[in-house]
Amino acid sequence: MSCHDSLNTHKYECKDCQKHFRSSNRLAEHGQLHTGVKPFECPVCRKRFTSPSYLPIHSRSHTGEKPFECPVCNKRYASKSYLIVHSRVHTGEKPYKCQVCNKASHVPGYLKTHMRVHMEEKPHVCSLCNGCFTQLSSLRQHKLRVHSDKRPYQCGHCQLHYKTKSELKRHVYIHAAVKPHPCSHCPASFARRYILKTHLLTSHNEGTWLICDICQKKFSNRDGLKDHKMRHAGVKPYFCSECPMRFCSAFELRQHYLVHSDFKEFCCDYCSTRYKRKDNFMRHVNKCSRIDRL
Repeated sequence: MSCHDSLNTHKYECKDCQKHFRSSNRLAEHGQLHTGVKPFECPVCRKRFTSPSYLPIHSRSHTGEKPFECPVCNKRYASKSYLIVHSRVHTGEKPYKCQVCNKASHVPGYLKTHMRVHMEEKPHVCSLCNGCFTQLSSLRQHKLRVHSDKRPYQCGHCQLHYKTKSELKRHVYIHAAVKPHPCSHCPASFARRYILKTHLLTSHNEGTWLICDICQKKFSNRDGLKDHKMRHAGVKPYFCSECPMRFCSAFELRQHYLVHSDFKEFCCDYCSTRYKRKDNFMRHVNKCSRIDRL
């Protein structure tokens, strides 16, 4: 079908974003995205939607129904559109490409969020510490990690609880000793991709250092450079809700919160002593292992 034929079949145009639709009803439903009106309500959780077509898909989140199955890996999804997006993981298709840096994704809506990186736009602000984020999901994760005591994710090996899935996944490596990121130049392997990236830069000169334009200090990742520049500026946007202390980065704030918590993640295999901080734990294990060998 040519572009001309496509416009003939989708002859109803949105005046706000120039998208075209087959019928005036679909155009009217779409228009509610721009007005913010959501007249259709879920009777279970009261969540509201712009179109009635979203309701049966949403209702499956309450029933657990997932009728659409991936033929490659057998994962199941609540809607056909979710399955289509997932299938691109197997095909490698990434149709959403940034015109500025050529970074691409298989996920719809990616470009809208990604462009905020180039525009330095961070519209989502934490009400507790004034930290700013490009994505609403990042803000939610931040509030959970930094400002909440809830730990809904439990380790199946040692029963410790974690705030996020990513923290639990990182912790499980302790038990399995899994290092899924091998170096292509030497036998070394690493548990986290960012550690591999740093290794490649420092040991094999592969990659590009990010350099502070004030003191020329080198960093392997953008977040590290950003936090470092805050130190030059004297900016400390992250503050503790328990005491007057303030910090340049969310990582420092998370580390500080251990002072106010009884949570001890790291356990010595030799004497079962537990520690809050990994650096203290490693010093203890080195000492304990030497005593054990005597």
